[in-house]
Amino acid sequence: MWKKKILKETNEMGFLDHLEELRWRIIKSLIGIVIGGIICWIFIDPIINDILIKPALDYKLKLQNIRPFGQVFLYMQVAIIGGIILSFPNLLFQLWKFIAPGLYPKERKYIFRIVFFTSFCFLCGISFAYFLMIPMALSFFSTFGTQQIENIIAINEYISFIVSVILGAGIVFELPMASWFLSKLGLLTPAFMRKFRRHAIVVIFVLAAILTPGTDPVSQVILAIPLLILYEISIWISKVAQKKEAKV
Repeated sequence: MWKKKILKETNEMGFLDHLEELRWRIIKSLIGIVIGGIICWIFIDPIINDILIKPALDYKLKLQNIRPFGQVFLYMQVAIIGGIILSFPNLLFQLWKFIAPGLYPKERKYIFRIVFFTSFCFLCGISFAYFLMIPMALSFFSTFGTQQIENIIAINEYISFIVSVILGAGIVFELPMASWFLSKLGLLTPAFMRKFRRHAIVVIFVLAAILTPGTDPVSQVILAIPLLILYEISIWISKVAQKKEAKV
């Protein structure tokens, strides 16, 4: 019965219908970001003082604002980025609801699980960056060089570093979910991933260099190592996904 209902809902949509559906999905995504941004703005002082600035203070790094209205723009930037992070599950849900009409009924039943595990992987990446990557990078930075040069960092540069590392780690931790999804579609196989493992290692180090700001080799290596582990996990996930698909 439920299959007939789903099939009934998947009647072909016209081009204008697709545009209208896309428009509403974008609007709902933006509403989620706005709500997330408002929540972050309510707690903006604890977010900046107790979360973002705390790692710098732990390593006795001095931060300074060198731009007019710099702190105003900083608060707005943090609220917007925080809103995007908080609304990440909603963004995924709206994306999947948009592409759902093009999926088979057996594929649609995975939507909520995909949204949950994708959000979980993203949060794991953020946590990994905040509790491991950033402290190790700041520890290296704060102890490197001569003591005759005092480390006083522009606040916008510091926040850009924190945000880029956090978001970069959150994105790369999506590798297992991407592997599962592509394997379900038949676009990826464990044999393919094993065959091009050496190429993947090169790509991983290049990706780590791109996602970590500046030329900090410590951050690049710290990000590359879990990427290599995630790649091996993704091979196993691809194998499991294909086995389940074969049973179906």
